[in-house]
Amino acid sequence: MSFGLILKIIVAAIMSITTVFSSSGRDICMIGHRGFSGVYPQNTELAFEKAASNGFGGAETDIRMTSDGVYVTSHDSDVEFKDGSSLPIAEHTYAELTAKPLKNKKTRDEVYLCTFKRYLEIMKANDMICFIELKGDFDTAHVKEIFDIAADTYDLSKCILQSFSKQNLIQARELFPDLPLMLTYGEGDGDYSFCFDYGFSIDAEYSTVTEEMVEEFHSRGLEVGVWTANELFVLNYCKSLGVDYIESDYFSR
Repeated sequence: MSFGLILKIIVAAIMSITTVFSSSGRDICMIGHRGFSGVYPQNTELAFEKAASNGFGGAETDIRMTSDGVYVTSHDSDVEFKDGSSLPIAEHTYAELTAKPLKNKKTRDEVYLCTFKRYLEIMKANDMICFIELKGDFDTAHVKEIFDIAADTYDLSKCILQSFSKQNLIQARELFPDLPLMLTYGEGDGDYSFCFDYGFSIDAEYSTVTEEMVEEFHSRGLEVGVWTANELFVLNYCKSLGVDYIESDYFSR
């Protein structure tokens, strides 16, 4: 982290910006990173429901596919169970993967692998924004199926596909011209200017974002999200940038 960034974060912390507005006056939508994952087991139905009931405007999730073609929400390629065992998602059926409760070190609840459809139903019931990242290998047919499910269950205008891959985003644009798309961007990822050619918004690691970068996107009618603001001083810094979305494990406002 550069000295300049550290200084900006310190200044933002001193300012103690506590409302959910950026310095530009834009409303900021707080996104629960993998649901309300700071308090509840990530990417579970419980985490998504608690994100809704605790004031988040949206929830981010990761999509994988079971061996029998069920789309589920999991960041990791394996699921870990309460009894200490684990199974690779891609190699097992949905029935096998939900036969036992998942490991849960955060609460006493028994939680199970959540389907993508159930995630969408929770988002729809609470009028929330969906940040959707595809994990693993998905061909064109699978991408189409995933967002057909999203369209049938909820509303594509409420869903944002995120990806580190330029090609994945281009493929999705061809399939769903009106689906909002965001480049997922981290330190060391290089040039992002191709976003302007294709009309991709960006969801960037907060340490990579500057006010100038935000203006670059906003001047073209594109949005900016940042991840992951899990300390108050980082949250305040992100708000000061004038972004549209902030992902957090903890903060809903």
